[in-house]
Amino acid sequence: MKLFFRYGAMNCGKTSALLQVAHNYEEQGMKILLVKPTIDTKGNDTVVSRIGLSRQVDISLPDCYLLSSMLDSDNLPNAIIVDEAQFLHPEQVDDLYLITKTLNVPVLCYGLRCDFQMKGFPGATRLLEIADDIEEMKTICKCGSKATQNMRLLNSEPTFDGDQVLIDGSQDNITYKAVCGKCYVLQRSKLKKVSK
Repeated sequence: MKLFFRYGAMNCGKTSALLQVAHNYEEQGMKILLVKPTIDTKGNDTVVSRIGLSRQVDISLPDCYLLSSMLDSDNLPNAIIVDEAQFLHPEQVDDLYLITKTLNVPVLCYGLRCDFQMKGFPGATRLLEIADDIEEMKTICKCGSKATQNMRLLNSEPTFDGDQVLIDGSQDNITYKAVCGKCYVLQRSKLKKVSK
């Protein structure tokens, strides 16, 4: 079985695709296990897409736990689906890989590749290193080019400072948008000129 990683910039449809995959398995009478890291507080114990789809998770995975320790070997799911996989620790990603190889359960992970400073999330970086199947999910920038970066907005203005993890909606004035590399660089250079 394989460890899959589906990644893309914000608003590319990762969560809605994940929910469709869950539906497809269940429509065939198969059991899935839906997981998300507890650090993702958006929706609390629910996976929420930007287009309004949602579903309660089966496991909110704390950063100090391995998913394999929570599985019942006598009642394994047909597939494990992980939302916001970028927030996993590398050891948790290694554990998911082992699940696919030792328990023969496919694991499908969805998440971001990098943060608002164009730095890799530890979980995403590990997935890019070891996943058996990697696919980029695409969306577009306001300029019409393919969006590849995530821009953090503070009071609707780009910001390039702050903690790596700050969940949108956790503060009223923080949002994110997907942008192409060119628009990202232009916004960053504008901000640097203003601060001088």
